[in-house]
Amino acid sequence: MGLSIFFPAYNDMGTIASMIVSAMLIAEELTDDYEIIVINDGSQDFTPQILDRLAADYPRVRVVHHVQNRGYGGALRTGFESATKEWIFYTDGDAQYDVRDLRNLYPLIAPGIDMAQGYKTQRSDPWYRILIGGIYHQVVSRMFGLKVRDVDCDFRIIHRRVFDKVKLTRNSGVICVEMMKKIQDHGFKIVQAPVSHHHRVHGRSQFFRFGRIFRTGTDLLRLWGELVIRKEHLR
Repeated sequence: MGLSIFFPAYNDMGTIASMIVSAMLIAEELTDDYEIIVINDGSQDFTPQILDRLAADYPRVRVVHHVQNRGYGGALRTGFESATKEWIFYTDGDAQYDVRDLRNLYPLIAPGIDMAQGYKTQRSDPWYRILIGGIYHQVVSRMFGLKVRDVDCDFRIIHRRVFDKVKLTRNSGVICVEMMKKIQDHGFKIVQAPVSHHHRVHGRSQFFRFGRIFRTGTDLLRLWGELVIRKEHLR
């Protein structure tokens, strides 16, 4: 089975090289038909130069550069559009998730399975992020009727046929709720497995700022109207 692995990256110069190398090693264990794509979402550090050097050295590595930052959702949308293989795996470029846990998800994909979703066994973040993250998960799960254990776990492998029906529109982190709601409502089969979560070693989260939290809240309300009230994705 062909496998596309992609990473959204924003100012991840301290972690992205090791993520790419780890991904190549794991992919070679699983299949001989793979590609690795990194979406540089307008990084302002040395991330673009590191990625271009790695792409020059490794033929399986491909880089897509956003000239300006489009947001997490924008990077994911580019990643899904750029992938060419049957199965598409992604996780973040900041190394809070361990690519080696792909070994837990990959064996779960089988005929009739459309997606394998990770869930954090323990969140390695400051207490306030754990608290806000827990509240966020409970709120969006109730608002949107989501059944996955961890909607905010960005460690997923998805069959490309899913995107024949699921059209993503968000540029913010709300895209994860949009994606899971649409996948669930279209009846795709989801399996789940535990994955590890690590402390952030380099950089800082772009989400936990008042302005961004406010924008996320308003975007969630708009999305709720589209997907829960009007059910536009099922028309």
